[in-house]
Amino acid sequence: MLKSIEGNFDNPEVHELLIKHFIELRSVSPEGSAHVLDIAGLKDPTIKFWSLWEENDLMGSGALKFLDKEHGEFKSIRVSDNFRGKGNGTKVINHLINEAKKLNIKRLSLETGAGEFFLNARKLFSKCGFKPCEPFSHYKKDINSIYMTMLISNK
Repeated sequence: MLKSIEGNFDNPEVHELLIKHFIELRSVSPEGSAHVLDIAGLKDPTIKFWSLWEENDLMGSGALKFLDKEHGEFKSIRVSDNFRGKGNGTKVINHLINEAKKLNIKRLSLETGAGEFFLNARKLFSKCGFKPCEPFSHYKKDINSIYMTMLISNK
């Protein structure tokens, strides 16, 4: 059964997963096009972060940043290596969508990379209902970024 814990940055497994996420994304993103947040950034009061667990194993993590009272942005979606390729990315995204619904968010958006490295992420987001869009919030047009959005119903 999937268990969700909000916050939990001090857990060594969560900390390690996030550090790996930051290092990897920064290594494949051109200078000025890396929008990944570090742990201090994820602790911002406008962001809610969850770690997801199957039994006692960290399955993944994800965050929701409030852009305004009805618009949220997904950040730091990551699946642990031993849970990859098994449909768990969809579980993380669905968890975040359900949390957004509870918070009365009506629109979800995200930024991801345009390069080959990010192809699986883009496919996953499309499969979950996200569509390409123009840059939102503070983002600008960038050939290294793809922006996606979806409307959600709170019913």
